[in-house]
Amino acid sequence: MDSDVTEAAQHLHSQWDRLDRWLRDLGGELDRDAARPSVLDGWTVGELVAHLGRVMETLALCGPVPAGTVPLTLAEYLGTYPERADEIEHATRALDEQIAADRLGHVEAFAAAGFARLDELADERVVQARRGPITLLDMVRSRVLELVVHADDLARSFPGVRSDPVDRAALDAVAAELLRVVVTRGGWSLEVREPRLWLRLACGRVPYDVDELARALEPVHTSDAVPDLGRMLPLL
Repeated sequence: MDSDVTEAAQHLHSQWDRLDRWLRDLGGELDRDAARPSVLDGWTVGELVAHLGRVMETLALCGPVPAGTVPLTLAEYLGTYPERADEIEHATRALDEQIAADRLGHVEAFAAAGFARLDELADERVVQARRGPITLLDMVRSRVLELVVHADDLARSFPGVRSDPVDRAALDAVAAELLRVVVTRGGWSLEVREPRLWLRLACGRVPYDVDELARALEPVHTSDAVPDLGRMLPLL
């Protein structure tokens, strides 16, 4: 496993461990609120937790590819999400119904399988994922992104819980990756000022607003300005 994949895997482990502890600490509140709407439109709290299982199952289902296979970029891979939104929602709802009796236990089993598969694929550069071939590095980065985004969704779904399920180092890494996608497309020189706000804007968790974007990002050069990214966002 090369150093970049190792670093991404560390973020994945750290984010999963923090989120798993946070969910466990909710105790019976998680089951009591499972049918309550989450902040993610159209999803219940239980479905949002069940989706974490699908996030890690995707890693568990990855396999080797023939030599010479050209992988999707991370941006291309993420770009397949919108067209499959209905499929993802229906599959998540079905999964939640199946695992409702021990929702978190099943999700933890999916996570364990995902981490085990990651160890098995350590020497692969490109793997076959659900939505096409992708480098192992970008597959792991996509899993970190999903866990961070949904950890934040869950935190906002339980506003009375003061602890934070988002790992800061993982958040910073994800914010940087999302910015890299934008910069690659537009060529601007930007850096992240407020990682969580940028995450929410980039992933459509809050309405797009140029003033909020200017709080989330800043130009590298003081003579420049933050561009209007209204036609580009959300990325997910």
